[in-house]
Amino acid sequence: MPMMDAHPGLSGVVGLADGRDALAARVLLARAARHSIDAQYYIWQTDTTGWLLLDELRAAAERGVRVRLLLDDNGIPGLDNVLADLDALENFEVRLFNPFTLRRPKLLSYTFDFFRLNRRMHNKSMTVDGIATVIGGRNIGDIYFAYGEGTAYFDFDALAVGPAAADVAENFDLFWASGSSHPAANILPPSRGGLAELAAAASEAKRSARGSDYAAAIAEAPVLARVLAGADILEWTTVTLVSDDPAKGLGRTGDALLIRRLPALLDAPAESLDLVSAYLIPGRAGTELLKGYLQAGVATRIVTNSLEATDVPIVHSGWMRYRERLVRAGAEVLELKARPDRPADPSLAQLLTGSQSSLHAKTFAVDRQRIFIGSFNFDPRSAMLNTEMGFLIDSPDIATDLARSLDQGRSFYRVVAADHRGLAWIETHDDGATRTHRTEPNTSATKRAMVRVLGWLPLEWVL
Repeated sequence: MPMMDAHPGLSGVVGLADGRDALAARVLLARAARHSIDAQYYIWQTDTTGWLLLDELRAAAERGVRVRLLLDDNGIPGLDNVLADLDALENFEVRLFNPFTLRRPKLLSYTFDFFRLNRRMHNKSMTVDGIATVIGGRNIGDIYFAYGEGTAYFDFDALAVGPAAADVAENFDLFWASGSSHPAANILPPSRGGLAELAAAASEAKRSARGSDYAAAIAEAPVLARVLAGADILEWTTVTLVSDDPAKGLGRTGDALLIRRLPALLDAPAESLDLVSAYLIPGRAGTELLKGYLQAGVATRIVTNSLEATDVPIVHSGWMRYRERLVRAGAEVLELKARPDRPADPSLAQLLTGSQSSLHAKTFAVDRQRIFIGSFNFDPRSAMLNTEMGFLIDSPDIATDLARSLDQGRSFYRVVAADHRGLAWIETHDDGATRTHRTEPNTSATKRAMVRVLGWLPLEWVL
């Protein structure tokens, strides 16, 4: 690429906060691929975007592109038949990470193989020809690209070209060859018309209203379309890939863990820290670290889901243990509000699984100079159980954009200390008026009690 030649040693990068841009980036990269596509994901859903993207990979393989698809076996319900047929294509190979021994019902395998199956591959990346990649917090499915009904996730990805993409390609090879990655042909039962199933599902997806929105998003994708046309609109800077060793999937934890490498790459914040995590459980050590920053005068802002917005209430029970301590230490704590059109009378399933709008991003910015974008949640599961990855980017522009989006604040509750004990949630309306909530906003007493009881259980190590 001429752009890469003009910026030797640097990577071109742009943030993808909008779900439609993130979807278009993956599709257009797949269509532009000439030699290879390497994709690894924790979840691949059987919905509009899931079928359409899978069909794009099939089309690439059929025109001669080598496609390698590495999927966590925990996040692909309903895809065994299709994946078996794709794996049989000449240029398409599928591997499954920490696969379940029993295919149906899968969860029964936990009864005799819990400690292996409790370790999952949470990585999310798609790399084309070894020169362009998209990584971040998004899995593949409508909810991650803000499409369709139901829960919509607010997320963050980064598109990178150059050395950063080459690093992701090399990292993919390590996961592909790891002891946790198994050829699909050794795991999946024989296919029963999988390609026909994919063709029918993809055709239906294209004809649907959501498919029309999808087509429009691709046609109107200004960022990647201009990049593919040769326009140099990327920021050229230093981008460092930080990834767990895939041996983490086998329980072989050493020094090659993301949670241990990140501090070595970062100086302590001098002025500000913006931490955004969908599932946030800082633990005692993390809480003390953040309190130390606050005592040193670092403006520390922490952003996560509110109880009404989270899709995993049990994780919120872990966050509650540390929230008040951080608020009283001086942290600015923001919790995402749910979408205004959430159901007024939620079903039991919605009560147990959360709201209709959730934060899913995992990012932090230091001193508005450097930003991390990846799959890593700041919780014990990401630290010690799941494999994770992300980019550490030297970019005042992207880091400052994150800060500005959080400065607006109207999508969040500001959590403050109540008089002598407890917390309050301040909601700011579009007209600037505020309302103070004395309990977790827009939640029932039943849900608050359920989460509090869950918080008493010794489950933090698996959250």
